[in-house]
Amino acid sequence: MLALAGIVILGILAQWVAWKLKIPAILPLILIGLLVGPVASEYLSADGTKWIQPIWDGNEGLFPGESLFYFVSLAISIILFEGGLTLKLGEIKNVGPIITKLITIGSLVTFFGAAIAAHYVFYLSWEICFLFAALIIVTGPTVITPILRNIPLKKDVSAVLKWEGILIDPIGALVAVLVFEFISVEAGGEFTKTALIEFGKIVLFGSTFGFTFAHALNFSINKKLIPHYLLNVFALAAVLGVFVLSDVFAHESGLLAVVVMGMVLGNSKSPYLKELLYFKESLSVLLISILFILLAANINIDDLFLIYNWNAVILFALVVFLIRPLGVFISTHKSTLKFNEKLFISWVGPRGIVAAGIASLFGLTLAKKGIVDAQYITPLVFMIVLGTVLLNATTARPFAKLIGVFLVRSEGILIVGASQFSRLIGRYLEDNGRHVVLIDSNQTNIKLAQELDLEAINVDIYSDTLEDNIELNDVGFLMALTGSADINKYAISKFQAQFGENGSFRLITVEEMNGPEENTPKEGLFSHTDDFIQLTEVARKYPKIHEIEIKDRAHYEELIEITNADPDRIPLLVKDKRGVLEIISSYNKAISKVEKGYKFVYLGKRINEIKTPKLN
Repeated sequence: MLALAGIVILGILAQWVAWKLKIPAILPLILIGLLVGPVASEYLSADGTKWIQPIWDGNEGLFPGESLFYFVSLAISIILFEGGLTLKLGEIKNVGPIITKLITIGSLVTFFGAAIAAHYVFYLSWEICFLFAALIIVTGPTVITPILRNIPLKKDVSAVLKWEGILIDPIGALVAVLVFEFISVEAGGEFTKTALIEFGKIVLFGSTFGFTFAHALNFSINKKLIPHYLLNVFALAAVLGVFVLSDVFAHESGLLAVVVMGMVLGNSKSPYLKELLYFKESLSVLLISILFILLAANINIDDLFLIYNWNAVILFALVVFLIRPLGVFISTHKSTLKFNEKLFISWVGPRGIVAAGIASLFGLTLAKKGIVDAQYITPLVFMIVLGTVLLNATTARPFAKLIGVFLVRSEGILIVGASQFSRLIGRYLEDNGRHVVLIDSNQTNIKLAQELDLEAINVDIYSDTLEDNIELNDVGFLMALTGSADINKYAISKFQAQFGENGSFRLITVEEMNGPEENTPKEGLFSHTDDFIQLTEVARKYPKIHEIEIKDRAHYEELIEITNADPDRIPLLVKDKRGVLEIISSYNKAISKVEKGYKFVYLGKRINEIKTPKLN
């Protein structure tokens, strides 16, 4: 009982420490597992036993017989299903040729390069070398995200790393499953016709069961044959059922079945997909916390001594400093990325949850079958995982500064609220070279923004989802433009430090608009006479943003007076000769320099549409 409770407590504690220190959770999880397992047995326990003994040994242990194998298999099946849910075929087409090549050509370079390196460095069998290579193809998003979250990068660079991790996770797992199953059916002997037939059965049943039951589950969900309160647990039962059933028809085909099931369901149009994914993510966090402490604790000190030599250092150096850069530079040849950006992508390639988890499962299984060199799989993969996570977590930020991809000033703009006015100003800013992201909880507003080719995210401002989005690393300005004063103020208070370091602004409230102008808050936007209702009305009547060239400072003041005097005109920005935009504040004190050649940007009725009195 103490050991079981300890695993859960230590696992969640490790997740909290990782969140607090902004490092990948896999690092403290594996370190804790090694501490309570092989390290404790060798150096800390008086009787030489592990503090946590995963497999029953004598009078101690958590899982008798092959129970640990079954638990690991079921846990990995859920993790892989959740990974498959994130693989959207549409995203492969939209993220561009760079990412497509990284997950195809780059994976092939890693697969063959790492296999050759492992064979000639450790002199292992080719089967084990190719399994090792397949396992280290993946660069999981759960590992990359904490590393990049606090590194301001150009949007293209962070997007490439993020989507590579998401898309390659289930693909790498699929390759590893296929290689493992090929080794299993060969059973360590010579290649035979029977082995090929068995391998074909695994692929056939795994893909067929995954595809069929994904559609069946999606049909049941859409037809509301499953009550909403049972939706998540029913899907969990379905995943476990498909895993076991497929395995009955073709041994070792279950993992392939759940990956395919997740991919098919993830590309469906189920309205409950997001809710299902959130549940699976929460469940995966718990399983990962338990799983990696168990797996690391199950490693014996003798396994660690297998790689306690210079050969491990050489293999690690080849994988990190030769094979990864080679795959990246080949995949990004003739792309729009600069040399330093390719270099940074080459540097950041930490292996994660899928690699370590499946390695432990496959290593344990193949060792039980007596496959030659199978005992090397787990320690070698754990060495790559720990080494890459430690390297990237400690050096990514200074390396980004060293090679010049670190953004000294974040010029991106986050707009809270995607109403018609927000979409208008967002489109104008995007057309003037600024990276703009709109967020809104209203799906219709988000869809309309996306139809204007704007980046828009459907998210609740009160959730923590936005803080984890590494594609917002280049955002340094925040504009809260919703119709709720409370939401606008909350957005400023919550995200000012992260997304508004160069400027945070919001619409003024009705009370502030009707009060003395000198009491207008410094973060107030545009004018002292325009709140959300006024902006919405003007955007509805005159949905266009205009520019007019400024002659001098006096002319600028005149334009301010004209727009403030007419409710159908709203001052927005000033654009200098280089195209740099500066926001006009609600009390008109933000623009320090205005000269001939600058442009006055406003929304509403054209100034030259009516005759205006000349100001003295």
